[in-house]
Amino acid sequence: MIPGHNMTISEAEKIKFAQICHALSDEDDGLKREVLAHTGNRWSLAVIYTLGTQGALRHAALKRALAGITQRMLTRTLRQLERDGLISRHDFNQKYPHPHVEYRLMPLGAGVLHNMLPMWEWILSNMHEIRHARQRFDAESGG
Repeated sequence: MIPGHNMTISEAEKIKFAQICHALSDEDDGLKREVLAHTGNRWSLAVIYTLGTQGALRHAALKRALAGITQRMLTRTLRQLERDGLISRHDFNQKYPHPHVEYRLMPLGAGVLHNMLPMWEWILSNMHEIRHARQRFDAESGG
């Protein structure tokens, strides 16, 4: 039982958590942090969601779908997601009248989309409580 809560962690969950903690090498831990950092950010999740719901899109269509994203941030985000195998980039080698490049969600990216949903729901439903806890902590600790 977690102190102050009615939630329990099953023995199977305890074993699974322990296995994960022991399986992560320093290199794996760094990779985990990098992937969580960029897949958890606003723009990466928006790109993954957009490609997951609209299918393959060209760069300009993605930019239109993501109100407020800068050209630089979109390019950076696409490169990070492509590097991790979450999206693919297909160049049709067409230069006239415009270059034709499409981005599409890969199975790894679909996995991120499905698995991040519970975490984002949890964050959104607990934002007020988390902010309140931070304010209380900062006030008590002089932070």
